[in-house]
Amino acid sequence: MSELLEKILSRENMAEAFKRVSCNKGSAGTDGVSIEEAEAYVRDNWAGIKKQIQQRQYRPQPVRRVEVPKPNGGKRKLGIPTVMDRTIQQAVTQVIAPICEPYFSDSSYGFRPGRSCEQAILKLLDYFNDGYEWIVDIDLEKFFDNVPQDRLMSLVHVIINDGDTESLIRKYLQAGVMVNGHYEETNLGTPQGGNLSPLLSNIMLNELDKELDARGLRFTRYADDCVIVVKSESSAKRVMRTITDYIERKLGLKVNATKTHVTRPNDLKYLGFGFWKGAGKWQARPHKDSVAKFQRKLKQLCERRWNIPLDQRIIKLNQVIRGWINYFSIGSMKSVLTRIDAHLRTMIRVIIWKQWKKPSKRLWGLKKLGVPARIAERDSQWGDHYQFTATRSSLKRAVSKQVLSRKGLVSCLDYYLERHDLKFN
Repeated sequence: MSELLEKILSRENMAEAFKRVSCNKGSAGTDGVSIEEAEAYVRDNWAGIKKQIQQRQYRPQPVRRVEVPKPNGGKRKLGIPTVMDRTIQQAVTQVIAPICEPYFSDSSYGFRPGRSCEQAILKLLDYFNDGYEWIVDIDLEKFFDNVPQDRLMSLVHVIINDGDTESLIRKYLQAGVMVNGHYEETNLGTPQGGNLSPLLSNIMLNELDKELDARGLRFTRYADDCVIVVKSESSAKRVMRTITDYIERKLGLKVNATKTHVTRPNDLKYLGFGFWKGAGKWQARPHKDSVAKFQRKLKQLCERRWNIPLDQRIIKLNQVIRGWINYFSIGSMKSVLTRIDAHLRTMIRVIIWKQWKKPSKRLWGLKKLGVPARIAERDSQWGDHYQFTATRSSLKRAVSKQVLSRKGLVSCLDYYLERHDLKFN
């Protein structure tokens, strides 16, 4: 057994890998073993599995295929390995990722330690404000499904040069997939959903990064999302033509001809962000599609028919609000969040009004919140005119921002201002 594989299979590395897989939770693979059951399964089976890996006899189980709807109406195919295989993949990643890091470009930001979407957006803004305002937006067609495995493994070999580890990685690439109970081979691509896939995608696309760096081009890449910036339209068209040829001819990948295009910052959507120019300077903000998706999620959590205590609903709302704003906090969005806040409070007032149900309960609730008896008695008779009551009656003043804050609801705007100030002050 090689020294590298020995390090991968060491007790300490495997324990750390299992801890990370457990923290990420996730569902069971084709063997049906859940995260909760995995500890006992690993304890009972690890000795035999480890010996099989050492002797190159281990066969990963096929991944479970799931399809996730995409915003454009298509579906993204994900592969869910078993918990055991996720743990082994994570153990491999933990050991070989530091070996790969020195090979990677400074313009690559996805799935790398100390790098983030935020850094990619800030670097892109620097390019725009330096006058690089013509963009080549590269779209790789079903990248994870189309990676040529032989070419990928050749690149892995150049970096790690370890037969035992390379054999294990290839077995994961060729583990196959279960689709509606039927086994399908995977002789092409690397399944999205596996712990190894992000690192393997960076190894594959590092060849593109090196080509762009060699040409002296400015770009940012996050996984398979790559944009190249130049100073003129003619340069952009030339780069799009020659880079498309390089990707297809040298890397064996497919470029989506209908989505790969030359554009300007105003029309670009990148990593969920849009861009606008104010006071002579390019700035980022959540793209309108990202805002619409956020609003749909809040509306879903405020569905009146969902029978859940208000306290629990607020906890779930706060999780979504904090997660979304943490991601987009470098963007400008005060006016957008002001509108979203107002609408969210309206939806919660509607929920409260529905929960009170009867006029007597509504009268009691309004009076408890400080509404004068005469006004409370009048408004309690308004019936189930939810939107009108939530926006035009005493309910709006009674269930105020301050009241909801005391109840625990996070204000989108206040949380954004707090996060924004922490980043830039």
